[in-house]
Amino acid sequence: MITLWFCLVVLCWVLFFVLEGFDFGVGLLAPVLGRDDHERGAIVRTVGPFWDGNEVWLVAAIGVTFAAFPQWYAALLSALYLPMAAILLMLAIRGVALEFRGKGDGLRWRRRCDLALAASSGATVILWGAVLGILTHGLALGAGGQVTGTGLARSLGPLATWPALAGAALALFAALLLGSAFLALRTTGPVHTRAHRWTVRLAATGTLVLAVAGFASASRLLLAAAVLLLGVTLIARYGRETLTFAGAAIGVAGAVVAVFTRHGDVVLRSTLDPAWSLTMTGAAATGSALKLITVVGAVVLPGVLVYQAFSYWVFRKRVASERVPS
Repeated sequence: MITLWFCLVVLCWVLFFVLEGFDFGVGLLAPVLGRDDHERGAIVRTVGPFWDGNEVWLVAAIGVTFAAFPQWYAALLSALYLPMAAILLMLAIRGVALEFRGKGDGLRWRRRCDLALAASSGATVILWGAVLGILTHGLALGAGGQVTGTGLARSLGPLATWPALAGAALALFAALLLGSAFLALRTTGPVHTRAHRWTVRLAATGTLVLAVAGFASASRLLLAAAVLLLGVTLIARYGRETLTFAGAAIGVAGAVVAVFTRHGDVVLRSTLDPAWSLTMTGAAATGSALKLITVVGAVVLPGVLVYQAFSYWVFRKRVASERVPS
């Protein structure tokens, strides 16, 4: 039961980072790929029907983590309270920018919303990437599973470590690649052309960087990621947009799985003493609680998946970015 719920926790986080990943990427790329208000509006409309549904997986991921592994949830939130609060604030700004972009009159208002969307999307991606980087390294857990330290250093100190900085950079790259691949898949006209070029260039650059890093560090994981990105580059060059987006999504999903399974059954490593690390068994809820949430999950999760798949099918057609003469 514990292993099953750990797999479901990872699944929820994978769905959030993949689905919201292209949302964030689109928000980042809207001011870059959209040369005028019409094109930027077309870019925003590609995620209009999906972004709030995609965000549901954040609620699901946090809720499942809290219900199934309360000690893991408590340690993470107590140590990273300020970054998490900043993420929620950025998500709120992004939602306002998306919803209110078409509510005000004038080009200046929409331009400000586009800039707010790009800034909040970028900040959210960087913060989430830093959090994932911290998970690969661990936190200063004491013998009782509590994070040591006081004041701002306890919450902000982990963000200044090299795993957090590397995670932030990789997350920003992944969001841009997912966003450009999604726009190439979902648009027509000039935005489609620019998104296609960006996808090829990003994938090629990522292949080179990961290959160099993989050989320098003798990391099989980085070399495998470089091979995957090389395949994405070749597929993108031939204009196979569905396969390109699928390859980018698989790469992001694999990276998230690698982060959560890096230390085996240890869900949160202690940097002070490995014996103080939180394991799946030690962090899990009681058996009766797991049985109860299993019943709830069996009812709720399939319904969410079916509804979201249906919404993607309904809004499957491309958004035109070229101007159509009236």
